Amino acid sequence: MTQNIYDNPQFFAGYATLPRSVNGLNGAPEWIKIQEMLPSVDGKHVIDLGCGYGWFCRWAREQHAESVIGFDISDKMLEKAAEMTQDDHIVYYQGDLETLVLPPEQTDLIYSSLALHYVEQIPSLFSSLYQALKPGGMLVFSAEHPIYTAPLVQAWCTDSEGNKAWPVNQYQKEGERFSNWFADGVKKQHRKLSTWINMLINAGFEITALDEWGPSIIQIAENALLDEEKERPMIFIVSARKPLN
Repeated sequence: MTQNIYDNPQFFAGYATLPRSVNGLNGAPEWIKIQEMLPSVDGKHVIDLGCGYGWFCRWAREQHAESVIGFDISDKMLEKAAEMTQDDHIVYYQGDLETLVLPPEQTDLIYSSLALHYVEQIPSLFSSLYQALKPGGMLVFSAEHPIYTAPLVQAWCTDSEGNKAWPVNQYQKEGERFSNWFADGVKKQHRKLSTWINMLINAGFEITALDEWGPSIIQIAENALLDEEKERPMIFIVSARKPLN
């Protein structure tokens, strides 16, 4: 079972202070790039994995999606999403992505933001998502970049030339990694970027785009805290398609 750290009161309280919690999609600096990689959702059936407060679910309906289903393992997240949503075409369910079962070929778009790096059984999840998509349907997701999930230290250091560096620890060794972020013992799964891509290919997907996200000069000028993100990718974003035949 995926660790349900978001129902930890200390973690949930800390997460609630993040710009992406307070301001929704506009508080997520990678959202600009994600929008470029998303297909039209007009008239489509959409699923959001790790829906959190439901920001993307509501956005999809604003873009005229026919229906949206949000899944999350956290009771606290789902309670917040329900409080913020007044739309009968959006439905929220509690579910563990490790064991998620979806009806075959009923969905046009499956989306996930910064949730899949918590999931251990990604190959079986990708296979399930592939079966759930209609031919031509899309999977678009973001996850923490492997450079970020394998840090040697959670701070900058300096290389021999005086440049800032972000050293990594056992990048080639995949598996559980623990960090202290709002609460102790937050468990994530470290995988090489090639592993992520090959798992998608093995599930049958066609990769349509990959972005190792970094902030623009304008974003850094507007938010100085993003300056360190230009030195190494914190997030990667993938769009993949289920072939038509």
